[in-house]
Amino acid sequence: MTVTHVQLVSVPVSDQERARNFYVDILGFDLIRDNPMGPTGRWVQVAPKGAATALTLVNWFPTMAPGSLKGLVLETDDLDGDVAALGARGVVFADDGIQVAPWGRYVTFDDPDGNGIVLQATRV
Repeated sequence: MTVTHVQLVSVPVSDQERARNFYVDILGFDLIRDNPMGPTGRWVQVAPKGAATALTLVNWFPTMAPGSLKGLVLETDDLDGDVAALGARGVVFADDGIQVAPWGRYVTFDDPDGNGIVLQATRV
């Protein structure tokens, strides 16, 4: 097999504009593409700065209900700083806050559709 990396992960959303605003304005992702797709569709692609893998915010797959993605893991070098910044931008974290595990620390939250995101700092 000659796969070199994961290029895209589809995130099922109900409102592409609202999702785009969350991932770009709140999480600070780069907007890679926001183009028409066919006569009525839209291709919205975002990614963390410098990342090899991007997210496409989709609403056209009948088998992918908005909010059904769980466990999207984002790595950070400054968990405490990012939690403070995201909280100031209105992100609501799980009631248990930052958790400690043998492999590092993490916190969970949802995007506007309920897709589950893990923000983690892996212990090296």
